Amino acid sequence: MKTMVMKFGGSSVADDTKLNLVAQRIVENKDKAENIVVVVSAQGKTTNNLISESESLSKTPNEREMDMLLSVGEQITASKLSILLNEMGYNAISLTGWQAGIKTNSVYENAKIETIYPARIYEELKYGKIVIVTGFQGINEIGDITTLGRGGSDTTAVGLAAALDAEECFIFSDVDGIYSADPHAVNNAKKIDKISFAEMQEISDAGAKVLHDRCIQIGERFDCNIIAKSTFFDGQGSKVCKKIETNEIKSIVNNSKIALIQIESDKNNESISVEKSMQIYNELLDNNVIINNYKHRYNIEFCILKTEVNKVLKILGEADNKLKTKVIDISKLSVIGYGITQDNVTLKRIIEILKDKSEILDVNLTQYRIEIIAKGIDDSIVVELHKKLISHAE
Repeated sequence: MKTMVMKFGGSSVADDTKLNLVAQRIVENKDKAENIVVVVSAQGKTTNNLISESESLSKTPNEREMDMLLSVGEQITASKLSILLNEMGYNAISLTGWQAGIKTNSVYENAKIETIYPARIYEELKYGKIVIVTGFQGINEIGDITTLGRGGSDTTAVGLAAALDAEECFIFSDVDGIYSADPHAVNNAKKIDKISFAEMQEISDAGAKVLHDRCIQIGERFDCNIIAKSTFFDGQGSKVCKKIETNEIKSIVNNSKIALIQIESDKNNESISVEKSMQIYNELLDNNVIINNYKHRYNIEFCILKTEVNKVLKILGEADNKLKTKVIDISKLSVIGYGITQDNVTLKRIIEILKDKSEILDVNLTQYRIEIIAKGIDDSIVVELHKKLISHAE
């Protein structure tokens, strides 16, 4: 019994015209699979608008209540798509994440799927229905609605594909695959036909919004290939699959949505103690702040998402008012590909391009990634790096 899982992002369902195109795309695949399960995101900028409305009431809204608020966007899309498909003569039903059996932990706004019990989905499929599931959400052990973090509908889709024993999961969006750089910033960015889970994980972790980071982990764990395709144009898209060991640079990602937090004592020439540093670190972890590159020498510095700056400043203020905190806009530039750090040639070329155009703060290396933390990285630098490292133009 072949099951096809299809996910449609916010840009694909942004208005009723596009919703009709999505419905047609679903119907076109009815002959290819006995069962079809569709996962949807909120329409267009719905989630952003809801966040803005909440922030007009509070700079740091209660996280549980935010999940209650944000979950409505996907429910609107799912019910509208189901109404449309039924009107077209196809038996369809919409289910919320919790109705679909998605159980999560209790980390509000960034929950992780713990288990999926798809009994209700199987029951509806048995009657020949197209099942439409709200992405991005589930339910925790005390019955509260939780959300999986921005882009979490991808994880819903791949998680359901794994739970339903589907061999692959189709992720539809307004782009026709995975590219060597942001095609909106780099005109000659190349579409990648195939990429390994490990390389795709690095691209996602670097800040690219092509696929949610946790959906890649699920795909690799359950051997479920992920196919990224366009909703609006036909084509093979890009496949994320098992290990592909080709020593080449696959992608360049510039993430400018992070901030560097620097903390120092308000007393001159006094360092922050190890005990105080660990207290701050643990306080941030207890409040589910995602921290990168936490360092403590004389002072403390670490990277966070800009969206968490107000939350972190509140935590630091409550922890100790004898500290001086500075927030600095930075970028995290990542150059990704298997075996990229086996020699120093690529790193030297990157440093040569950056040294006179930005202020490099830190360099981190993994088997698949060269990561540069710096000030002043813009799209023109990414274009030049792509030209020298991937297009190989002089």
